[in-house]
Formats: sequence, structure tokens, C-alpha cells
Amino acid sequence: LMVWLRRCTHYLFIIVVAVNGTLLTINAGDYIFYTDWARTSFVVFSISQTLMLTVGAVYYLTFTGVPGTATYYALIITVYTWVAKGAWSSLGYPYDFTVTPVWLPSAMLLDLAYWATKRNKHSLILFGGVLVGMSLPLFNMVNLLTVADPLETAFKYPRPTLPPYVTPIEPQVGKFYNSPVALGAGAGAVLAVTMAALGCKLTTWTYRWMAA
Repeated sequence: LMVWLRRCTHYLFIIVVAVNGTLLTINAGDYIFYTDWARTSFVVFSISQTLMLTVGAVYYLTFTGVPGTATYYALIITVYTWVAKGAWSSLGYPYDFTVTPVWLPSAMLLDLAYWATKRNKHSLILFGGVLVGMSLPLFNMVNLLTVADPLETAFKYPRPTLPPYVTPIEPQVGKFYNSPVALGAGAGAVLAVTMAALGCKLTTWTYRWMAA
């Protein structure tokens, strides 16, 4: 019974991470936030999605030890997010209110790094983390080209008036922000390595807990 309960807990964790990923997407990717912060928002969006994907996919991948499960994990959160997108659309919000991230290609690179290095978790952390961090902003910038312009959408669906203390302050767009893909990829590549290491450590903790 205890073994069964522990396995159920593991799968529940996967579901919880996927649902949180969906909520994170809605908060980081909606057109209101993107309109206010533009380039800066894309960097925040890229980094948040990179880290969320990395820790969950690496945990799932190392727990099963089967290359391909990272892609399966990305498929789960993609389906959840499209369901959420459909829910928002059914409530009357525009189709582009939630921008669904492109996780699958980056997850495939994670699987490839694990498979090509013969399931070496240290190579997975280093190579896989860098590959996810570098690739996800590129795929998502291509994805954004297929949706409506955020400013145009915002004018069609004006938001309610906000009190001064929650009205966003426009950031100063300087040289550093002129390439949000490069900034998101650079920061994501560094931080994703740490998240990949955390995913491996979660697997270690889970196995110890299951053996207790």
C-alpha cells in the first residue's frame, strides 16, 4: 500500500507542476502584461517558462530513466495550456489573450542530450540545461509572430482603469533590451543548468523517500 501511495504522490507532483506551468503561462503571457512591458515581458516570459520546463522535465526524465519522457512531460503541459487558452476564449477573451509557449522542441533537445550521453545525468544537467535555455526563446519568438500584435489586441479589448499604485511603469528601453531573445537565451541558459540540477536532486530525494 505504501509503495502504491508513494507512486501516486510522484504522479501527483507531475500534475501539480504541469498545472502550475499553465498558471504561470497565463500570468506571464497574457496580452495585458505583454503590452505594458513589451520586450522586458518577453525576457521574463522566456526565463520563467525555461525554468519551469527544465525542473519538471529533468525530474520526470531522471525518475523514469527513459529518454523521451521529457517530451511527454512537455506534451502534458502543452495540452493543459491549450485547454486553459480555450477556456479563456470561451469566456469572451480574444484568441491571443494567452500565448501558448512552444515547449516541445526544447524538451526534445533535453531528451537528445540524455540519450546521446548514455543517460549521464551530469551531461544532462550541463548540456541539456544550456540547450533548453538557448532554444526556448528562439522558438517562442517565432511563435509570437503568428499571433496578433499585442497593442492592437489591447486597443480592441481595453482593460479596466487601474489605481496608480498598480499601474505599470514603462521600462527604459536601452541597448541591453534591444535583443530580448538574446537576453532571455543567455539568462535562461545559465539558470536552466541550476534547475536541471534541482530536477536531478528531486529524483534522488524521491527515491530515498520511496525506499524509506
